[in-house]
Amino acid sequence: MSDRYDIGMATRRAVLGDAHVDRAEARKTDFDSAFQAFITEGAWGSVWSRPHFTRRERSIVTIALLAGLGNFEELAMHVRATARTGATAEDLKEAMLHVAVYAGVPRANRAIGIIKTVLSEMETGDASSAEDSP
Repeated sequence: MSDRYDIGMATRRAVLGDAHVDRAEARKTDFDSAFQAFITEGAWGSVWSRPHFTRRERSIVTIALLAGLGNFEELAMHVRATARTGATAEDLKEAMLHVAVYAGVPRANRAIGIIKTVLSEMETGDASSAEDSP
């Protein structure tokens, strides 16, 4: 693997946690191994590892983009990652207001429901109902 892969894997583990990454790696097959390498190098090694934005800022931007584009499948995973990135519930409230204005109230409303559920699970320690994407 490349240096970019190693950097990406370290960042991925720091943001998503070892347990999540270990589960994703255990589910990896020949069919998706190239895709997993691509997202580890590209998303985590090239974008999330850049120095200008903090992980908190990248977390807020990512959650807003996922919500605004209607990509709700990975939203819960990134909300759980806020425990490691430092993005707060207040940050997410503000981001959802931007999503409502610039991407639409229905998308913000759906995202707010997911965020509320995940934040509640994080407070109670019950994340058993949430399914992570790779």
